[in-house]
Amino acid sequence: MNRLLLNRVVLVLSTLSAIIGISFLFWILIVLSMKGIGALNFDIFFKDLVQGGIRNLLVGQFTMALIATAIGVPVGMMAGIYLREYGNNSLLASIIRNLSDVMMSAPSIVIGVFVFAMMVAPVNQYNGWAGSVALSIMMIPIIISTTDNMLSLVPKELREAGIALGGSKHKIIMQIVVRTAKVGIATGMLLAFARIVGETAPLLFTSANNSYFTMDLTGQFPSLTVSIYNLANYPDSASRDLAWAASFVLTVIVLFINLTGKYLARDKG
Repeated sequence: MNRLLLNRVVLVLSTLSAIIGISFLFWILIVLSMKGIGALNFDIFFKDLVQGGIRNLLVGQFTMALIATAIGVPVGMMAGIYLREYGNNSLLASIIRNLSDVMMSAPSIVIGVFVFAMMVAPVNQYNGWAGSVALSIMMIPIIISTTDNMLSLVPKELREAGIALGGSKHKIIMQIVVRTAKVGIATGMLLAFARIVGETAPLLFTSANNSYFTMDLTGQFPSLTVSIYNLANYPDSASRDLAWAASFVLTVIVLFINLTGKYLARDKG
């Protein structure tokens, strides 16, 4: 009887917690949609920040995110492959896994400060390269964990079949193991990209912002998230309206990427 009562209490508390969490989420989305759509117009997509638009901010944000992806995906995948296919249960593999877990939960602002000390302070100049590196550092542990976990789901019989056919280890890994797990790995990449494309804190210390259109990564670089932070603190209503519109656009982009990743994961299942 006591167990049944405890089970019902836990069930009620769990349900209430879920409802409260979802309620806050919908509250945020509803307020953001109302204010964002109200301030949204197509002109902002064709004007730069200095003209009251977000064109240069979108280009700048995705440029840094794509460069970060080009850095983080190969490094993360190779590390994940090493952990699962070569490291086994070695001490080095255990250390890398633990460090990766720590990095995944590290505050993004700490990563921003680290990259600031390494790439901004020495040249005394905020720059887009530093922003890209900061985002890639955030991305790498997610890719490592995803690759490691997805490769662990590949049946060992496939590896043994490749060995029986005379395949070398690296060919078995790349042509059989990775191909089998490619959907799961791709899903992890999308979710990691969604995570970094909405980051603000590391960019405050690295790329800063630029109101003009530029593709020069050696100087201050346009950033949608940093601009939202700055615009929200301006006293005029036009700037705050632009911040709401930009926030709505960013939320839609991140939501779309996340839903795409979830769809791929469901399709794999």
